[in-house]
Amino acid sequence: RSLLQPQRFCDFLTLRLASPGPAGVHRQVLFVTVGWFAGYYLMRRMEYVHAKVDRELFEYVRQHPEDFKAADKRRIGELLEDFYPVR
Repeated sequence: RSLLQPQRFCDFLTLRLASPGPAGVHRQVLFVTVGWFAGYYLMRRMEYVHAKVDRELFEYVRQHPEDFKAADKRRIGELLEDFYPVR
C-alpha cells in the first residue's frame, strides 16, 4: 500500500493532527530562558574575575619594573631556526 492512496493519506493526517505535537514547548521555552539568564550572569562573573586578576597583575608589574624589563626587538628570522626540508 502506498501513502498516496486516499484511505492511507487520511489515516496519516488523522494521526498527525491528533498527536500532541506542541506538547512540552512551554518547558523548552522555560529551559532556554533559564539557560540564557544563567549563561549571561556566569559570563558577567567570569569577566569580572578576569578583570580583577588583570588589574592586580598590571599593578604588580607597575610596582616592580625591575622584574619586567622590555625585551630586545629581534626580527622573525632571528627567532626561527633554519628550515631544511626532509625528503
